[in-house]
Amino acid sequence: MHDGCTRRQVRASSQVCGNNRFASNIFSGDSMGTSADQQLLNVPNALTAARFVLALVVFALIPLEQYLAALIIFIIAASTDWVDGWWARKYNQSTKFGRMFDPFVDKIIICGVFVFLAAAPNTGKFAWTPDSGIHAWMAVLVVGREMLVTALRSMIEQEGSDFSAKYAGKLKMVFQCVAVGASLVTLRWFAEQAAPLPLWIAYTLHGSVWLAILSTLYSGGEYILAAAKFFGR
Repeated sequence: MHDGCTRRQVRASSQVCGNNRFASNIFSGDSMGTSADQQLLNVPNALTAARFVLALVVFALIPLEQYLAALIIFIIAASTDWVDGWWARKYNQSTKFGRMFDPFVDKIIICGVFVFLAAAPNTGKFAWTPDSGIHAWMAVLVVGREMLVTALRSMIEQEGSDFSAKYAGKLKMVFQCVAVGASLVTLRWFAEQAAPLPLWIAYTLHGSVWLAILSTLYSGGEYILAAAKFFGR
């Protein structure tokens, strides 16, 4: 009788431990014995996919001159970039697909928004720059830098070396997002207000745009020097 009770207690304890391991695996990305790199449908990748869809919505809203809606959706999309990275690190859900898909979507939304803003209607409110504050050559520079860094990263990582994002590159992304936000605010003001643009908006726009461009050049140069050192070994 005592041995039967003991066996039942052992089985119950094993079942509880198994349940605990299953719950833990759900958050760690190891459910059903599957490695994290084999899972595509996890929270970080879902957030990245949502960011991609939101980027397409922003691209559609800018030509329609729905600048406020575009601004709100852009902010939501940009915020998911931080959330998916935090979730992947916290719950060990970083995957090979995610490491490729996440920077790809980041480049799509930034490059695409710069292109659409450079093509936004220009009423000549500024004497020396488009209403959006973003010249066509600026959009070309942003897109070209991203293409170059992607090509260099692909070649170097194929050789088994690390070519991960540097601090300057992350700071560049921040300046670019601020520039996009300021540009959308400015375009909305011009589209809906007859009064002159407030100086603080104008200073924020031009300051953030030029910070974005300078940081794009600097971070691109930093990657080029790192690649030159690698190939010169």
